Amino acid sequence: MFKHLLLPTDGSELSEAAIRQGVRFAKESRARVTGVSVTQEFHVLTFNTAMIEDTKQVFLAECRDQAKANLARLKKAADEEGVLCDIEIVVSDHPYQAIIRIAESKGCDLIMMASHGRHGVQAVLLGSETQKVLVHTRIPVLVYR
Repeated sequence: MFKHLLLPTDGSELSEAAIRQGVRFAKESRARVTGVSVTQEFHVLTFNTAMIEDTKQVFLAECRDQAKANLARLKKAADEEGVLCDIEIVVSDHPYQAIIRIAESKGCDLIMMASHGRHGVQAVLLGSETQKVLVHTRIPVLVYR
């Protein structure tokens, strides 16, 4: 059925659970996976206090290190299950666009990602990357909650 899954991760507990399930699903489907972590771009004017305190190089290096750690856990899970796995780190202020772009460029036929279940004011303020992916892609999306 599905032959190539995209598994985005933000390092959250729910995202980690989605990855574990995604890798199991890939194994059962005899599919391969591509893991992606999207990090923020650096901005001089921002509400993110980490950016205010850091230089651009330090901020980007810390983001990259966190993304590598998140993807290393995905790679380890895939290796343990015998699932072929590629990983990608993308820098973008719009994670949903980066997720869709990677899925299309890698030929993924399913995006499996977590949803944090935000609603109300929190959803309006923080947005939902999962919701944006659902709205803007033509690739099937499996949402893990």
